[in-house]
Amino acid sequence: MRAVVQRVSRAQVSVAGEVVGRIGPGLCVLVGVTHADTPAVADRLAGKLFHLRILDDEAGVMNRSVADTGAEILVVSQFTLYGDTSGGRRPSWIAAARPEQAEPLVDRLVGELGALGARVATGRFRTEMAVELVNDGPVTVLLDLP
Repeated sequence: MRAVVQRVSRAQVSVAGEVVGRIGPGLCVLVGVTHADTPAVADRLAGKLFHLRILDDEAGVMNRSVADTGAEILVVSQFTLYGDTSGGRRPSWIAAARPEQAEPLVDRLVGELGALGARVATGRFRTEMAVELVNDGPVTVLLDLP
């Protein structure tokens, strides 16, 4: 699984003009799934996200996590994270898992985050989504789990 993690002061995702997920301060996570991903990978990613120390402490140092602060997480599935442009200018999506495989793994990630104690909002799978966010810092981290 691959995730682009952005520390945000707020974020939301809308489908057809309707807000389907919204958070205040926390993490906006765009998640891509590839063919080799398993439920165990989704569980590891959830733990990594929950404990990732990119939130500021009292001294303004990135030393706290969602686990420490109770910050929220917005998870948005994004197959385009596995776009491959090495063969030209038009991306190939071959490395991205099919929706039938990806959706249960994204659901597993969201469920595991909730089980860890995170307040999680989500986008809506297989829809055209509009994601709005205010990147705090800006802080953006790429996680790539085999």
